[in-house]
Amino acid sequence: MITIRPVESRRDLYRFARLNYQLYKGNPYAVPDFVPEIMETFDRRKNAAYEFCEAQPFLALRDGKVCGRVAAIINHKANKTWGTRNVRFGYIDFEDDADVSAALLSAVEKWGRERGMNKVVGPLGFTDMDPEGMLIDGFDQLSTMSTIYNYPYYPQHLEHHGYSKEIDWVERRVTVPTADGSHDAQSERYLRVAEMSAKRYDLHVRKFRTHRECIQADGGRYIQKVFDVVNRAYAPLYGYSEMNERQIEQYARTYLPFLDMRLLTVVENAEGEPVAMGVCMGSLSRALQKAKGKLWPFGWWHLCRSLYFRHEPVLDMLLVAVLPEYQNKGVNAMLFADFIPIGRDMGFVWAETHPQLETNEKSQGQWAYLECYIHKRRRCFQKAL
Repeated sequence: MITIRPVESRRDLYRFARLNYQLYKGNPYAVPDFVPEIMETFDRRKNAAYEFCEAQPFLALRDGKVCGRVAAIINHKANKTWGTRNVRFGYIDFEDDADVSAALLSAVEKWGRERGMNKVVGPLGFTDMDPEGMLIDGFDQLSTMSTIYNYPYYPQHLEHHGYSKEIDWVERRVTVPTADGSHDAQSERYLRVAEMSAKRYDLHVRKFRTHRECIQADGGRYIQKVFDVVNRAYAPLYGYSEMNERQIEQYARTYLPFLDMRLLTVVENAEGEPVAMGVCMGSLSRALQKAKGKLWPFGWWHLCRSLYFRHEPVLDMLLVAVLPEYQNKGVNAMLFADFIPIGRDMGFVWAETHPQLETNEKSQGQWAYLECYIHKRRRCFQKAL
């Protein structure tokens, strides 16, 4: 018999966070959840998204043993922005048992109906900055630290329970052009387009040597301006809810200290205002696998080794954003023209793009001059309540 229990204690939240590792232990493609991050995500005091979201994690138990998990989330800001009454399901994992998946989804549906929602969608997190989309193709590809990996039976269960496609994302594997190789002509195209764009619109690239320099820029307001570019660029995209000041501070505080500043690029206009940004990071997938999703006792060493001493040959492209009024004007080329030689000099062989909506034609078109191919596809499912 399957029992569904709301997560209310810290002990249950740890079991919730740890199930992902236990379920995928030994899988060569899955990257385990980082337990401290999951614990903070569901801490109302630490996750700024709780200012406009409500959430309830659930555990599925069989004979006292955890066999599944899910979180029910309502993003009130997104619902107001898009005129919807959606309850989201996220952080879903379950054994290959239809009774388990049915019980988990039913818990989300019931929780949503009780709060006046009329549709369930997911997997989605609190915001677009959280992992989203269930993998439906690319099960034999290594996952990333910021995306979801799941077994092939997951989408089969969703369809069995009456869920259908809402929207898809795709991810690309991009070859980093070599200075003396056959792909160099592709990077030269970006350089030419970047030069023309910079000259025509009076733009320039800004780099930072240290994290402190970035944080203190423009009297401490620069990070906010950069994230404002993200908010404006992502505003038309599916389900997006604008990041508030506290969220921005949270992301900057959490992730900026770990970035190699060579991999943060900002494009500014003549007045020194950001109009585009891009940020990458060396892949931590293998390090997180070795760390088993935990910081202690030895997880910190694997993460530090990958960050500061010997990185993987894979570059994760975490975020790329261009203000709407500068899109389709070659500004993306300025970002890539900066990234390509830096990534090449740092020894990266290929890059993994962040998930991009299949309907986002502008984003899909930016890879035209690079050797790449779609190697993963993920889906947001929906069901009327």
